[in-house]
Amino acid sequence: MIDRIFDALLPHLRRLIRRPLPVIVVCLFITAAGLWATLQLRIDNDFSNLIPPDYPSVQALEKLRATVGGESEAAVIIDSPSFEANKRFAEALIPRALALTGAKRTEPYFTSVDYRRDVDFLKHNLLYFATEAELDSLERYLDDLIEEARLEANPFYFDLEDEEPATDSLAESLRASYDDLVGKEYPISSDSTVLVLRFYPSGVQSDLGFIEDAYDDLQALVDSMRPADYHPEMEVVLAGRLLRTLIEIQTITDDVTSSFGSGVVLLLVLVVAYFFYKNYQVRAGRRFSMRLIFAELARTPVTALLLGVPLLLSEAWTFGVAYLAYGSLNVMTSTLGLVLFGLGIDFGIHFYARYAEERGVGRGVGEAIEMTFMTTGKAIAVVAITTAAAFYILMIADFRGFSEFGFIAGTGILFGLFSMLVMLPAMLVFAERRGLLRLEIHPTENRQTPAPVHATHPPRAYRFVLAGFILATAWSIAMLPRVSFEYDFGALEPVYERYNALQRRAKDVYSTRGQRNAAYVMVDHPNEALAVAGVLRERAAADTVSPTIRSVETLQDRFPMQPATQAAKLARIAHIRNLLGDPFLASSDSDYLALLVDAAGTTAPIRDDEIPDFIRRPFTSKQGELGTLVIVYPIGSLADGRRSMQFADDVGVVRTPDGRTYHAGSTSIVASDMLRLMQDESPVMIGLTVLLIVLFKIIILRRLRWVLLALVPLASSFMWMFGIMALFDFKLNFYNLVVLPTVLGIGDDSGIHIVHRYLEEGPGSIRRVLRSTGEHITMSAMTTIVGFGGLLFSMHPGMRSLGTLAVLGISMTLIAALAFLPALLTWMEKPAPRLSVEAREGVHALTEDP
Repeated sequence: MIDRIFDALLPHLRRLIRRPLPVIVVCLFITAAGLWATLQLRIDNDFSNLIPPDYPSVQALEKLRATVGGESEAAVIIDSPSFEANKRFAEALIPRALALTGAKRTEPYFTSVDYRRDVDFLKHNLLYFATEAELDSLERYLDDLIEEARLEANPFYFDLEDEEPATDSLAESLRASYDDLVGKEYPISSDSTVLVLRFYPSGVQSDLGFIEDAYDDLQALVDSMRPADYHPEMEVVLAGRLLRTLIEIQTITDDVTSSFGSGVVLLLVLVVAYFFYKNYQVRAGRRFSMRLIFAELARTPVTALLLGVPLLLSEAWTFGVAYLAYGSLNVMTSTLGLVLFGLGIDFGIHFYARYAEERGVGRGVGEAIEMTFMTTGKAIAVVAITTAAAFYILMIADFRGFSEFGFIAGTGILFGLFSMLVMLPAMLVFAERRGLLRLEIHPTENRQTPAPVHATHPPRAYRFVLAGFILATAWSIAMLPRVSFEYDFGALEPVYERYNALQRRAKDVYSTRGQRNAAYVMVDHPNEALAVAGVLRERAAADTVSPTIRSVETLQDRFPMQPATQAAKLARIAHIRNLLGDPFLASSDSDYLALLVDAAGTTAPIRDDEIPDFIRRPFTSKQGELGTLVIVYPIGSLADGRRSMQFADDVGVVRTPDGRTYHAGSTSIVASDMLRLMQDESPVMIGLTVLLIVLFKIIILRRLRWVLLALVPLASSFMWMFGIMALFDFKLNFYNLVVLPTVLGIGDDSGIHIVHRYLEEGPGSIRRVLRSTGEHITMSAMTTIVGFGGLLFSMHPGMRSLGTLAVLGISMTLIAALAFLPALLTWMEKPAPRLSVEAREGVHALTEDP
């Protein structure tokens, strides 16, 4: 089939040879459009976009974001020796910041701000905002105090126990609750020199354009207010978790850009050096010639352009299509630029090397292009189609980290093939005709004529090599159970020093540790919030083995919204007032009891608009609706993926007694779904890739014996990779899992080239095969390793792990192809019978290597 396709393309190639310039111009025109689209791409670090949008957890999170707004805040740190100056600046900034809309928006960036608490109002009405559990504890505490006072008033009472009474510990707990609820009037540090404002956004943390515009406009507003006018030493800086998202995206973008630039240069230097060596070796033979050295050095810039430009064009086409398909890149697909360059340049190496060889034996430009296209062109087309198919298999995955990676990588491979079969020939013809490149060998040059290599008796050392690799494979299989998965999301996150430095300045003012990773349940009506909360509290009480729910909060817990609940709370407060007025407590000089007397002064229902903002805000939608949100706080951190999955199991789905079903929204729940999805789909993707490789080998090699022979080194190298991972405690994670089917697809090419060439050459040809084809696959593997190796210098641990696993896997497949497979072939030669004609012609679809 590949022969018929290339026969049909041959007339078009001849037209290209006659007129290469229009082809170059058309490709450049298409590249301009692709480059424009590529420049519109942004990196989306929101992991909720990596799983299908129809997942309940994703829908719940999107509903939460649309209804409530962003989960993160933008902070303004105001620092000066004068609290009054900080306060004046804050009060001047707040109304202007809340009115900021920017040039592209009609809705303000921020919906509310955390600034000042009405402490006096809270002190006078604190019990009205106490939960039922807190009121129960308070009543129990007062009852105990009264009972103790009565006993102490009894002249016949004496205490036989020295233990601290339970009332004291209960008092400490209640006092802590009192202090937490009342809090500080202003969000200031302990020395009152730092004041922090927290602005809550109307947009979402995945909208990078929104975050950039919000911070740019907020910074411009701060600058225009000239903080030094308020105090000469005043410093105002922007911070907040919303800024962390911006810093993360900018850092990843800079990381990817710098690694792409340096990686492309390194790849081109490596390839150009290879061709310098090959061409000099062919032309000079064993003698030393400075003239030829300078001639080859003069040719290297042209070689770099000929190989680099078509690939850069294909990259622009690839990421232009990615923009049309997805609109953005995720953290995994953002690494593909250099990877595709490393994969695509393999095609250029084979095509350019074969073309130079054809020109070296005296063929003209057009004839050499045609010969290369119909021989090596077919070979690289088969390899490219197979590799692209291995990537495209990933598209069937629900996990978009797999599917988008597979689509973009597969498309990039095909575009790279197209550029090397169309753009590269056109550029070669153009360069040769304009005198920019001369690859023919003149009669005056001392061309090397390689001595024929005859079949030789297999060296006995192959037995030790074979035994060593078999032992290594057995050891790797034994080590497989020790390969583990990295569940700690924190270990895969980079350290952003800029953000951490800002957070340290604000840590003394506020901490979000207890609020991080909370889950939110949106209900249809405020009346249903208590029913949802009741179900969750029952689950928390029943789970004594591995509890994950620390507390469940609703606005209704603190603020009664119905007349009946308002009357009930006022009645409880009246009862507490009676307890506080008990004669046995009248003589108490406790300052805490004095605070409670003040806090129990509420005698009438409090209006909605009187609710303190810090209580109202977490339970209020952007439209101002109150009480339709249930907040679930986890026990401890959810950075461990297993803990996150347990929390998702406990709170992800809530069914109320009346039959309603609600889904909790949380980034941690989405992360747990992503983790489950990856673990479920990774074995399927690997299995399908293996199936594709087997089918490809059957089509190419035809005989089962050679198919199994080509598969053994690939499978062994995969085991070696896992063995080394276990040895150095290198774990799989949700970043590098995508590499496993990729390594299989890429690593298969090396083995099939060795087997194919061996079938052509016959028994005793292992050394000759390794000198020719072995050299080519080594160079191809090295360029792929460099492509993935650029990720080793990334500051992002997840991307570094992806690059590390890819480099390790491809290195193992190269070692298997150059050592293990030749040792197997040598062992099979005993007593070295001649191969059948069928075996020699077993791979007619995959033509000879350059």
